Parts: sequence; structure tokens; C-alpha cells
Amino acid sequence: MDQDAKLSNLIYRDCGWSGYSAPNPHDMTQNIEDLTRNLLSNSGMPGLELLNPDEIDRATQIFYRDGFVVIQDALTPEQVRFLRSGCEREAKEIIAIDPKGIGNRGPYRYSYGGASLTNSVLHLEEWVMLVDLPTVTPIIASIFGSSSFHIRRAAGDFCLPGATEYQPLHTDIADSVGGFHDPRGITTIRDLPCPVVCCNFLAQDFTRLNGPTRQIPGTQQSRHPIPRIDQEPDWMKYSTVCPAPAGSVVIRDLRAWHGGTPNLTQEMRAIPNVIFLAPWFHETQKPSMPRQMFDMLSEHGRRVCQHVVTDQKLKTGYKL
Repeated sequence: MDQDAKLSNLIYRDCGWSGYSAPNPHDMTQNIEDLTRNLLSNSGMPGLELLNPDEIDRATQIFYRDGFVVIQDALTPEQVRFLRSGCEREAKEIIAIDPKGIGNRGPYRYSYGGASLTNSVLHLEEWVMLVDLPTVTPIIASIFGSSSFHIRRAAGDFCLPGATEYQPLHTDIADSVGGFHDPRGITTIRDLPCPVVCCNFLAQDFTRLNGPTRQIPGTQQSRHPIPRIDQEPDWMKYSTVCPAPAGSVVIRDLRAWHGGTPNLTQEMRAIPNVIFLAPWFHETQKPSMPRQMFDMLSEHGRRVCQHVVTDQKLKTGYKL
């Protein structure tokens, strides 16, 4: 078997099952069968709306209300195929340095950005394509009330077959020096308008069994403590963004509670992303976009990426 075939087999094998913490194979099978039945019966968000790209006002309203919104047909079928190919290629590189499947976001669960030496993958054309899409850019501008937003990074995550554990609910941003910090301790980042928007693109359908993201609506400004896995009510575990077709984008407020779910299929689930900062919000970013990629962008795309472009040779690659 050649190297590419070995790496491809790493993606599509049921690698997580072999490390499942059950007393014996029979118990393991029973637990997975029970989990599969529960997800097939219960997973999915009641009333989930899939909007079209031209429903800009409605998308903005839902985003403000729920902390996320789903837009279908954000990518063409050709763009989905191109993006999926890039996700698989880069996943192979990451898996190759993690033969035990430890992951960097839990067992068999990986962040492209967390593994990247630049904390981003804006040196790759598949992700650069996502920076300024006519189906998405007007919605982001509406959410921020301005087209003068800028990019934080492009990355995303993937989980392999057999990632049987739930990822704990979490947020992707908090008060911090260099982002937002009130030294008086009076105001938190949750008291502000949305400072950061993440666009997660579905490189395949979201189904009940392939690890769709769970989102907890309306939590983007909540000050309640996030429940631990063992405290989490079932309705939260089943509050998944599915079914949703490949080519959709989940536009979300980074402050909203969310987490990964089990991938019980035989295929990798990938959700590459682009993250945008509000015009008034600043975080220091590493240079991560080569000039040749920057020059491929529209005029608006170049404005968005002006703080991450570099003429220096980037050291790219992955580490865990």
C-alpha cells in the first residue's frame, strides 16, 4: 500500500472504535448501538430554518436572536468538491503526525488552525476562496452594520469516523488582554454587540450521525455557567444543526455555546471556516496569507485581509 493509500485509509477507517473505553467488545457494540438509536431518534434542532443567500434581513434577525444562522447554497457543487478535496488533503497531513488518534480537540477530533504553524490556512486556495463569497459577504456586512470588517483567520475542524465522545460545550472567545478586557470588571465581552463572526462551511451534508455541531440558541450573551457534559440536559446534546446540505454555511457568533457530537459514520466530517472581526474590534494576528493568494482576491477581499498578508516566506505545516 502506497503512502497516499495509507493516509486515506486513516481517514475512512473506524479508527475511534478501537480506543473506545468499554470493558469488552460486546459492551462497546451495545453502547454504540444505543447511541446510534438515540441520535437517529432525537438529534436535530426543531424549527431549524435554512435560508437562501438573498434573505439578508431575515438572516441578520435570526443571527441576532439565536447567535447563529444557516444559509444553504452558499457554495456551488463545484466549490464544495474543491473545498472537500482540500479538507481531505490537509487532514491527511495532520493525521500522519498523530497515528494514535489523540487529536487536538479530543480523540479523533482536530482543528486545522490549532495544528497549523501559522494558526491559519490562508496559504491554501481552498480557504482563500471563502474570504469574499457573494452569497455570504452581504450577510456578514449586515450583521456588523458595515463592510469594513477584517479577517481573523481561516481554518475550521474535522472529526474522524469513530469519534464517539461529545465535545464539551464551550465558546470560542472570552475577555482577554489584546481582545476585549475591562480592567474595572464591570463590562464583559458578552455585553457588547457581536465582535466576531465565524462562517463554518459544510464540506458534506450534516446528518444525525456524522458529528454535526450542536448549537444552544440564544446563549451568545448568557452569563450562566456552561454545563459540564455530565450536567448537560439531553435537549442540549440533541440540539444539532441538522439536517443541512453540503454547501451550506453556519454563520455564528463565537460567544454562543456549541460543541462537537459523535461521528458514527465511516467518513470524515469537515467544517472549514473563515472568521471575521467587527470593524471596531481588534486582535493581533499572525501573518498567514502569502502575497500571491492576496492578489487573487477581490478589492473587498484585499481590504478584509490587509492585516494578515505578508511578503515574507511563510513557514507552513502542522504540529500537534
